[in-house]
Amino acid sequence: MKALLLEAKGKWDQMKVGSIPAPSPQKGEILVRVHAVGLNPVDYKTATNGNPTWNYPHILGLDVAGTIEELGEGVTQWKKGDRVVYHGDMTKGGGFAEYAVTTAHTVSQIPEGVSFKDAAALPTAGYTAYEALFRKLPLHTFKTILIQGGAGGVGGFAIQLAKNAGLEVFTTASASNHEYVKSLGADHVIDYRSEDVKEKVLELTNGRGVDAVLDTVSRQTSTDALEYIAYRGQLAHIAGAPDTSEVKPFTKVISFHEVALGAIHKADFESQKDLAAMGDEMLELLKAGKIESLLSETISLEEIPEALVRLSERHVKGKIVAEIAE
Repeated sequence: MKALLLEAKGKWDQMKVGSIPAPSPQKGEILVRVHAVGLNPVDYKTATNGNPTWNYPHILGLDVAGTIEELGEGVTQWKKGDRVVYHGDMTKGGGFAEYAVTTAHTVSQIPEGVSFKDAAALPTAGYTAYEALFRKLPLHTFKTILIQGGAGGVGGFAIQLAKNAGLEVFTTASASNHEYVKSLGADHVIDYRSEDVKEKVLELTNGRGVDAVLDTVSRQTSTDALEYIAYRGQLAHIAGAPDTSEVKPFTKVISFHEVALGAIHKADFESQKDLAAMGDEMLELLKAGKIESLLSETISLEEIPEALVRLSERHVKGKIVAEIAE
């Protein structure tokens, strides 16, 4: 099969398309003919230092949409030809290829009316946002939320999901992205380059602060958020935990939530099935027109390295998806 090959750690921007044997599904697995695969920062970040479980050449690509080509032993819930999408295990071979293997219990069926490309734009960023808002934060108890980094993939999905849930949504973005995040549902946009986020949040909330923060940016912005989270507020973080020593005991009684979607592949079987459940729920929202896939660009397999460079330079808005098969 054709595949984009990572020959050694750190060489992700030099990947070339080559030929490699197609994988075979083992017990409990399925072989998927890849139609589309989403690109994410985690692709180049993990490839920079490699993973001790990898053999080279290695194939990257976590967000795969395609059709089932072959069933492994014991797989009865699927059939050949089913349209599916999944979030892959980063310790295994990925979807920058014509075929990929994954576990049968972690995939979701793509509904009619949803394209492979739109489905492939969802998993890493979309499921991360969904996990933060609906598996970690008690969203139904909140009225306000601030999403740090609204123009990014996770931030863009989080804005839409939070707005659908009826929250007043605050977000941070550079001036050039203000209209974009507003189009996704943000009620208040703060320019983190020219405005003081803490002062602006407190001004907009009459000094109370927001009920929750989803931080997608850094440990420092998570720590900064402690100053504008309301009493009994909650912070979910995906890019580094805050320095909790900044909050004195018996004051705000803030709760903290680590969000790390990829860790689920190390969890027990029942926990892993939640990947499929989150995927099912996201796909239904997409089919119903309640969220957008954020798909902004479609490229070829050969163009993935250049697109990853642009991702690494933070020059991308929305989601990039590579189309592998028609």
